Amino acid sequence: MTEHDIQSSIRIKLTELGYCVFRINVGRFKTEDGRWFDTGLPKGFSDLIAVKDGRIYFLEVKTETGKASKEQLNFLAVMRNRYGCVASIVRSVEDAVRVVKSN
Repeated sequence: MTEHDIQSSIRIKLTELGYCVFRINVGRFKTEDGRWFDTGLPKGFSDLIAVKDGRIYFLEVKTETGKASKEQLNFLAVMRNRYGCVASIVRSVEDAVRVVKSN
């Protein structure tokens, strides 16, 4: 299963459980006419954001063998330690449900 497949499955399941879920694209992309477009989000921003009952969850989605970058790990740590958010690496739908339900 690809990271994209895992993200899609997580989005579906969390939506079914009443969460508002956003997929975040980070980076710089070249448009069809050759111009560069920057998403404006910081490097390392999490793949998914879920919101429910006034809580926000930052989920960095990885495959079983995928490794988070230094920027991704830093982003998760800042969200947890500085802002008190739930921020975690998840590798499956079950991981994501466990993270949001246990916090």
